[in-house]
Amino acid sequence: MKIAMIGTGYVGLVSGVCFSDFGHEVVCVDKDPRKVELLTAGKVPIYEPGLDVLMARNVAAGRLSFTGDLKAAVDGAEAVFIAVGTPTRRGDGHADLTYVMAAAEEIGRALTGYAVVVTKSTVPVGTNAAVRAVIEKAVPAAEFDVASNPEFLREGAAIDDFMRPDRVVVGVTSERAQKVMGEIYRPLFLRDFPILYTDLETAEMIKYAANAFLATKITFINEIARLCEKVGADVKQVSRGMGLDNRIGNKFLHAGPGYGGSCFPKDTSALARIGQEHAAPIQIVETVIKVNEEIKRRMVEKVTDLCGGSVNGTTVAVLGVTFKPNTDDMRDAPSLTIVPALVGNGARVRVVDPQGRREGEKLLPGVTWMDDAYVAAEGADIVVILTEWNEFRALDLTRLAGSMAHARMADLRNVYSPKDAEAAGFEAYSGVGR
Repeated sequence: MKIAMIGTGYVGLVSGVCFSDFGHEVVCVDKDPRKVELLTAGKVPIYEPGLDVLMARNVAAGRLSFTGDLKAAVDGAEAVFIAVGTPTRRGDGHADLTYVMAAAEEIGRALTGYAVVVTKSTVPVGTNAAVRAVIEKAVPAAEFDVASNPEFLREGAAIDDFMRPDRVVVGVTSERAQKVMGEIYRPLFLRDFPILYTDLETAEMIKYAANAFLATKITFINEIARLCEKVGADVKQVSRGMGLDNRIGNKFLHAGPGYGGSCFPKDTSALARIGQEHAAPIQIVETVIKVNEEIKRRMVEKVTDLCGGSVNGTTVAVLGVTFKPNTDDMRDAPSLTIVPALVGNGARVRVVDPQGRREGEKLLPGVTWMDDAYVAAEGADIVVILTEWNEFRALDLTRLAGSMAHARMADLRNVYSPKDAEAAGFEAYSGVGR
């Protein structure tokens, strides 16, 4: 089956590569000629483990190609996926659908026969109906169906999530569209992965509801962590005790500096706006958004308290600035709140991150970038663990403490135990909820 993938951002590129590995002929489209040139040369513009190898294999097999010519890509395609960005719209928190609607109109004008136009981007309820209206207005005679196929990919584990999904959600309005989508996902159906067919609005809502619930779990355990610090409990043990209940589960119950990334911040914001506009406010989600921002600011206070009430003139070694490990994504990362606050309060900040420097240099002015955690810690007054990359999980704490001017650690991911830090020579240690 021929598939056109419009947009080669994180979702579009991963999905296009994986669909080609299913055996489909996939043409990925992007308006940025530099990105097309980069991809055609076999270079991946994002960091996602294993994606470069999978992409090269399918390009070599002739199943995957890249172009800036949307009309040529759509010609003869049985399915056209919209995977463009839906950033938060300035001023009201809603999802900006400018790119989605522009892509829909261009796709409509490029259709040469029946195709299913599939929205892969995360969009508010009602967007797919609007996509249909845009295409029908642009080309009244166009023969097409619209489908909703939200993605559930975790950055750093996206290929495995695509190939071994918990579920595939497909919103359709006709048997013909369902048949096309069933053929696209046939390799997963044959391996008994669940494929849930719904109407368009339900599929759209599933994506937002799922992300909002996960963001709520993260925020809940961070609030419990704050209380644990007040009463002398250990949030790691609390999380374990909660997670052993099958009704709750242990995922997304790890206390830290708050959630970030490309999905949770914008999706919770968009869902809150949808609720307000339909006179059905989702107060839990609205509170989650507010509390998550407060959590980030509390981390600044934690670092400041460890430094005796002021970071002015101190040297701070920050380990990790991407919003999570195994990605280069800096979007809404807690570091974008915490690091500028430290710099603004007079700290000299050194940063180490295996993949974050490319984006981080633009987003975190006034810091010094280093490649090694031990070098960054030399003569420092405090080490702050912000992202739990593997290389920060097994540091020689004795060596680290011995090289510092003041051996202090703000372990904002609870990588180490207070006892181990003390035994290694740290004069002060603070985790989250411990």
